[in-house]
Amino acid sequence: MTAEAASTGSRRDPDRRRALLEAADRVIQREGPEASMASIAAEAGISKPILYRHFGDKSGLYQALAERHTRRLVEGIRAEFSRSDSTRARARSSIDTYLAIISANPNLYRFLMHRASAEDAATRSAMSTMIRGVSRELAEVVIAEGDGAGGPIDRTRAYVWGHAVVGMVQTAGDWWLDHAGEVPRSVVVDTLTDLILAGFPRDAGLA
Repeated sequence: MTAEAASTGSRRDPDRRRALLEAADRVIQREGPEASMASIAAEAGISKPILYRHFGDKSGLYQALAERHTRRLVEGIRAEFSRSDSTRARARSSIDTYLAIISANPNLYRFLMHRASAEDAATRSAMSTMIRGVSRELAEVVIAEGDGAGGPIDRTRAYVWGHAVVGMVQTAGDWWLDHAGEVPRSVVVDTLTDLILAGFPRDAGLA
């Protein structure tokens, strides 16, 4: 087998790929956004060029990490906001789920949202696409449910609301990670819920 064929086979081995991503997770959890590719390779017991070879390049590694972790985040938010419950209860549980996930591993969150996104245009684009997708989904749920009295909701207002909600929660989450020892998560969740519902694209039925 040629070296090129061996490299291709390694990239397609899901178990090996998973092991390398887990090594990357461990280093990022310890070192935070400043985790180096050399440290990740050492953790995995391979050289840096071989690490890149498994993912194509550094950009491929960043994108694999982003996909691995943002999927869980998106699925959690989607599940909470799609529940059969009041708008307030769903908004609150969605926000709480988001904050719980990012606070469980703040170093990884900062690495993906700030370090990787700043360094790599493809990763930044992928993260932006994910964020816009969540915004659209929130808007579509609101549009599908109507105004609570059988009437329609303006699509433009719903989309503005959906994108504003995601941006607000993301920015507030960044701030809260720096103040989690001082500010209880419940306070952030309740405050954001009140702000979000104040701008909800209908006037009644928020409780």
